[in-house]
Amino acid sequence: MMKILVCVRSVPLPESSFRVNGAGNFYDQSELNSQVNEYDLFSIEEAVRLKERFKDVEITVVSVGPQRVDLEIKKALAQGADQGARIDDPQGLEKDSLSVASLIAKWASDKKFDLIFCGLMSQDLQRYQTGPMLAQLLSLPCATTIVAMTVSDDRKKIICERELEGGVREKVELLLPALVSVQSGINQPRYASLSNVLKARKIKIPVLPPEPMPGLKPGEKTGRIYLPEKRGKCEFLQGGPEQVAEALLEKIRGKANLFSER
Repeated sequence: MMKILVCVRSVPLPESSFRVNGAGNFYDQSELNSQVNEYDLFSIEEAVRLKERFKDVEITVVSVGPQRVDLEIKKALAQGADQGARIDDPQGLEKDSLSVASLIAKWASDKKFDLIFCGLMSQDLQRYQTGPMLAQLLSLPCATTIVAMTVSDDRKKIICERELEGGVREKVELLLPALVSVQSGINQPRYASLSNVLKARKIKIPVLPPEPMPGLKPGEKTGRIYLPEKRGKCEFLQGGPEQVAEALLEKIRGKANLFSER
């Protein structure tokens, strides 16, 4: 039996109207609709493809957060995961990467997972840190920004292609157990079938206590979150095309002195 763990995060829909919370250190989550972090969808799909290839594969999904995160775990189950669990932490979505990695590491430390998937980053915080930190806490080899991967037939190693700067790729080989963080484009996530969606809705997600790794303290603290201050002004030019073009040209001349009369 090959045991796979996929770490997922609940994030707000990108088109949401964001507001800063009362404490001024995170966005207000009370009226936001959420979804599975996009990068985690690629992780789920990659795990399901391994299950289709090897058959005797068990996929577990874990997430840290409040009760509403159960919805995202159930979406992962509908895509093909076998079971899920939620580490119950009402402030879990606001915590720094080390704190989240610590909670997952403490729970996963005795589960003997052969392969752990993380998304490259979260859409809301974009820190790229939770996966590598989790690997360090579990003493696992780690590869990030994975755009292609192959598990050997004997399931003892994984060959990965990493995306580097400038379009360059790097091929690395990891002995299992290992952790990888997946880049978008590695696959095309499937749509969950209606039967799987209905089945997942009825599943009760186990709730786990938030137990961090011993001796670890939060690695960072958010001082302030705020929207950028509006500094520029917008002016609409009135008139026909020729009038607008001439008015725009005059403004360019006045601002940068780019043109001179001939």
